[in-house]
Amino acid sequence: MIEAAAYSPPLLLQNGLAMTVYIARQAGLDWEKTIKDAEPVYQEKIFTGASGVPIFGLMAIPENPRGTFVATYGITGDLDNQWFLRLFARKAFARGYAVVLFDWRAHGKTAELSPILTSDGIYEGEDFVRIAATAKTCGCPAPFWLTGFSLGGQLALWGIKAAEDSALAEELGLSESDIAGGAVICPSVDSNRSLSYLLQHPTGKYLEKAIAKELKRLAWRLHKLHPNDIDPKAIERANSIWGFDNELVIGRLGFDSVEAYYHASSPLPFLPHLRKRTLILYAADDPMFDPTLIPELEAACEDNSAIDLMLTERGGHVGYISSLACQTVFKDPDRWWAWNRILDWCDRPLIS
Repeated sequence: MIEAAAYSPPLLLQNGLAMTVYIARQAGLDWEKTIKDAEPVYQEKIFTGASGVPIFGLMAIPENPRGTFVATYGITGDLDNQWFLRLFARKAFARGYAVVLFDWRAHGKTAELSPILTSDGIYEGEDFVRIAATAKTCGCPAPFWLTGFSLGGQLALWGIKAAEDSALAEELGLSESDIAGGAVICPSVDSNRSLSYLLQHPTGKYLEKAIAKELKRLAWRLHKLHPNDIDPKAIERANSIWGFDNELVIGRLGFDSVEAYYHASSPLPFLPHLRKRTLILYAADDPMFDPTLIPELEAACEDNSAIDLMLTERGGHVGYISSLACQTVFKDPDRWWAWNRILDWCDRPLIS
């Protein structure tokens, strides 16, 4: 585990819930003022994911690129409104990395191309690898790093797992070293326990309700785009995260219960077996996840030399805004502590 005790948030964001709410509601309003890096010039690209599913993405390649990030976002949103991802892409591009961002299944422009719903990593992991393979043919160089945050972090962990499949790599023309590994911020590692925790928590239940509302909106958009593929009555019944997966997802994936689906898609069981380099940033005060998972996450990573777990006392859920003192300690150019750590970590094998 990497020591990260020096991380510190601003005084008003010491509480994990406060940090989480700030990131969700306020930070996105003026994020462009917090960094100096310009937006890359993107090319639109339709990738082909697992089982032939079309995936919409954006690709930007700087002069003399040093590697490539393939990245996506969390449980809801799209490439147009996921500012936290676009911020990272600016920073990575400015450091000389090619960037490939994509709308994952059922999201954004990918939803326009296909009615296929989410699988929380079961198929999205292979999507990551196939996107990297196509990006390579378009001029994006190795090493490839897979990244995401929140549920997107879970998907990226599945991508790292899928990248270790030698048969898939051979099929796609990837060498063993092309995909070096990945780095994730606040990934979901056990959906069953964290959802139960959210529903029982006095404030967590409101976070769950807000996410469920966005999932319902996503489902109605899918129905509008693909009216013959999405049952409107099922959408009407889907009034929670569990309900969304129960009504719309598990039947298509062959699961007989949401619990079985969450167990199958959770990364915690396979973390001890990952072989590619992996960085996990995780905050002990993250209000989205059951805190009793932390010792198990530490144990899962402890004996795996491929994983660097950066566990911090504070940071909230996908927050990690740093204080001015913290920026000074880490010599960071801005307040985006987690993205700066990921970039530094991925730089390391290239400059060592």
